[in-house]
Amino acid sequence: MKLSSAALSSLSLLVVSALSQSSKFPLLGGFDEGGRRVETSWVKSTKFWYNVPLSTSADFLLRRAPSGSSHLKRKSDYGQSPIPRLGLEAVWKKMIQLGGNVSMQSNPYGGRMAEISPSETPFPHRAGNLWLIQYSSNWKDAADGETRLDAINQLYDLMTTYVSKSPREALLNYRDVDLGTTAHGQADSGYSYFKANFHRLIRVKAAVDPGNFFHYEQSIPTKSVV
Repeated sequence: MKLSSAALSSLSLLVVSALSQSSKFPLLGGFDEGGRRVETSWVKSTKFWYNVPLSTSADFLLRRAPSGSSHLKRKSDYGQSPIPRLGLEAVWKKMIQLGGNVSMQSNPYGGRMAEISPSETPFPHRAGNLWLIQYSSNWKDAADGETRLDAINQLYDLMTTYVSKSPREALLNYRDVDLGTTAHGQADSGYSYFKANFHRLIRVKAAVDPGNFFHYEQSIPTKSVV
């Protein structure tokens, strides 16, 4: 079966991200003459991801139009050890089987991020994490929702063996209500997003917003949840 362009792109990103832990790819750019990674601004990185020339005025941020996708789902994971060859082959087969209904993208971690203590900021995903994994699916027709959600869940379940555990870490930016909602007394999402920092954030929340004015399905609660 032939891979869709979206699936092929996602698989390529995963491989390059994994290999870049110990290798350099000068043809891909991102390094200066000394082999150091090039830093850039948030605005320039946003231009890159929107596929517009970096010379474009920052005013384009005010003129962005919706992409057209009316439905989406995101999930995330953290890889803490290399995925063995058999595991990668299982991922490729599963993505081919799912027929392009889900994509998988990896971002390498380490460097300066790993030098900061997990407790220094609310963001705890520091040393020990090799890469972040994002699972994503976008669709326009609401009737496709069940198929798309099933696809992303199948891939997520397959990856269980190869990602972090106790808790299974997740990135807050990719909101995933499958992890549980604090509104219903479920703490799993808080531990996945913030690990041990979750308890400190609860204390801060109770002090600055005791009435829980700022809230959503997975917001920090004002008291401990079990």
